[in-house]
Amino acid sequence: MAYAIIRSGGKQYRVSPGQIITVEKLAAEPGEKVTFGDVVLVAEDAKVTAGDPIASGVIVRGEVMEQFKDKKVIAFKYKRRKGYHRTIGHRRLLTRVKIESIGQ
Repeated sequence: MAYAIIRSGGKQYRVSPGQIITVEKLAAEPGEKVTFGDVVLVAEDAKVTAGDPIASGVIVRGEVMEQFKDKKVIAFKYKRRKGYHRTIGHRRLLTRVKIESIGQ
């Protein structure tokens, strides 16, 4: 089974062909093809190739499935006995990508 470790949005993801992953928002519309050039590691069966820091000549290709917002995260600030409280909400913008191939 072939897999790769890619970097996107400051995070690393272990991906294999046919897998669907959720990454930080990419500038692409649904249906567009995207490539990930920051490949840290590639493994094919027993052969493992690690980059230093990036594996040269390896590209992971995928297709954008959808752009969406994550669940809301609530941050509640509170100071006891002072009458101070603030509620702040935040929703991350995410992209769902289907990995198509790992190769040159």
